[in-house]
Amino acid sequence: MSHPTPHTRHDVHQHDGHQHQSRQHGGHQHGGHQNHGHQNHGHQNHGHQSQGPEGDAHDQTELLDLDAEVLAEHTASVIAWLPVGPGPRRIVDLGCGTGAGTLALAERFPAAELTAVDSSAAHLDRLREKAAAAGAADRVRLVEADLDAPAWPDLGAPELVWASASMHHMADPDRTLRQVHELLAPGGLFAVVELAGFPRFLPADAPEDAPGLEERCHAALDRHHAEQLPHRGADWGTLLRKAGFTVEGERTITVDIASPRTDAVGRYALSGLRRMRDGIESVLSPADLAALDGLLDTDGPHSILRRDDLSVRTERTVWAARRA
Repeated sequence: MSHPTPHTRHDVHQHDGHQHQSRQHGGHQHGGHQNHGHQNHGHQNHGHQSQGPEGDAHDQTELLDLDAEVLAEHTASVIAWLPVGPGPRRIVDLGCGTGAGTLALAERFPAAELTAVDSSAAHLDRLREKAAAAGAADRVRLVEADLDAPAWPDLGAPELVWASASMHHMADPDRTLRQVHELLAPGGLFAVVELAGFPRFLPADAPEDAPGLEERCHAALDRHHAEQLPHRGADWGTLLRKAGFTVEGERTITVDIASPRTDAVGRYALSGLRRMRDGIESVLSPADLAALDGLLDTDGPHSILRRDDLSVRTERTVWAARRA
């Protein structure tokens, strides 16, 4: 998919929103969180549209894969910006999800060995398939682990640790940052990536029967997340310094993908708004809920898949922190 060139901004935003589903998977941002606690970390539970754990896991996997596809160019831009010199030989992806960051890092650093960590067996299985398809299976080691556990499995001594949309899900981010500091090889780099909420897709005056619906849905979701995710929007630069890192760079990329040339954006919007719906269903007005259901009805006249005015709008911020 062809995307416009990302824009760098200097007004770094500290809010996040990558919501993901199972316990530590990073790489993407999504709506409709449910029950994190210590059971769902990393990407958050984007709501539950599906029927039962197997269906829900499938929906989460699909959403993460679409997230990786639609935002691929922007992920590559973030990685290319990192001050890593000639290239790390050992990389750890903390909260890897289905591998958006893992595979982008594998492509950028073809000589590196990668360790991908997540608590979701389903997401790791999907990453295994994708790594094989990309010809990177021999370089990607998968580790199923809870990053909130007191002790982590042996992850080696990487020169680069990547955590996309996973840090704000940690029960004790200060402890996690100290663990990453100890994990890194001397002089190694820690990249923390966060998104400013699940992307917006619709024009401000859409849909016709409920203009501004998407913003009202996001406002409801933000209120929900304020209760469930106390570390969302943390000042990661300050926390990284407190943990002993030197913050070498901070960058915000504006994502604004217009006039999509494939149907991936429509499927991404459909999947994300489905997941958002169940997280906010109880607080939407009957009119807004009916309008949202109209967008989500793939057979109906108002289906989001029928719209030709979709875009993808969000921001992602990256902090590059060095271990001395």
